[in-house]
Amino acid sequence: MAASPPTLSFPRPTFAKLSPHPYLLAGLAAPDSASRSNGRAPHEARPIHIHTSSLSHAHGSALVRSGDTTVVCGVRGEILPVTSIPQYRPTTSYNTAEEERSAGLGRGELRDYDLLVPNIELATGCAPQFLPGVPPTTLAQTLSTRVYSLLHSCKIVDPAAVRIWYHPSKVLSAGDEDEKVDDDDDNDGDNGDEEERRTKPQLMAYWVLYIDLLFVSLDGNPFDAAWAAVLAALRDTKLPEARWDPDLETVVCESKKAPMALQITGVPVACTAAVFLEKEHAELGGKQKKNRHWILLDPDRLEAELCQEVVTVVVDCEDGSGETRIKSIEKQGGTVIGRELMRGFVGVAEQRWKEVRKML
Repeated sequence: MAASPPTLSFPRPTFAKLSPHPYLLAGLAAPDSASRSNGRAPHEARPIHIHTSSLSHAHGSALVRSGDTTVVCGVRGEILPVTSIPQYRPTTSYNTAEEERSAGLGRGELRDYDLLVPNIELATGCAPQFLPGVPPTTLAQTLSTRVYSLLHSCKIVDPAAVRIWYHPSKVLSAGDEDEKVDDDDDNDGDNGDEEERRTKPQLMAYWVLYIDLLFVSLDGNPFDAAWAAVLAALRDTKLPEARWDPDLETVVCESKKAPMALQITGVPVACTAAVFLEKEHAELGGKQKKNRHWILLDPDRLEAELCQEVVTVVVDCEDGSGETRIKSIEKQGGTVIGRELMRGFVGVAEQRWKEVRKML
């Protein structure tokens, strides 16, 4: 019986490792329907799963999984007295979060005093390139910087929610009343100023929110997953009621009272896409030739390595007006995505916002 001739074809996993670009192009250029190597359509994102209150010893936490990308976020609040802030500028006005939003107030304490501290770590083995014993990667530092910048630009945390005030009693003792009556004729103005100083609220400390993220598994698009975890963990954060004790001269927390939920404004959601080119730059030889492209929403690790142009849009549709507010646009490399494509991509980001908002 004659032996069958040797085959020149490779299994799909082997083909993907040996020639990743032709492998992805073969699915996208299919005449019937474009399909990526992971089976998704170009504008199809991976389903996102969000679980809150995942950590027992954090004030707020969340676990987010998108495909094979999994990240855990924990928020821990620590008390920072104003006397420990070198650049502290005293404030004399007491406003609730609602009053500040309606009046358009905001002194920038969150950024000036570093009250929001994100930190991102990539666990050993979360991806093939992350080996044990290596220093922090550039990716982790870049993600931390982007999360930090977006936290402040979106203003999702109200400064009033992290302030700890001291409210002196407005009821004077009998001795104080007698003393005040005796001095009324001689020094009315001084007594009025003294009473105001004694009864005026004083800002004594802040809550510092340490936001730590750990990537357990990384299969592309880390920023969207990290930001979703930060947003979910902050919405889950509950801080104990804190007050200033004048006898102890320190801030104490009420353990018998239920913790108060952190006030969050809006639901900004990040949406990332990468541009895959039919021909790589080396194949074009640096010449301007016609080059088809596909915009791949929520790229996985293989797709991200093959794409040189990436765009991230952060949108929020939570204000109740029905309008979409663009909070941030970031674009890296390439020249494919212009104004027209960006307008269309905002519509894709709106759909992604609905999916994430439903999970939150």
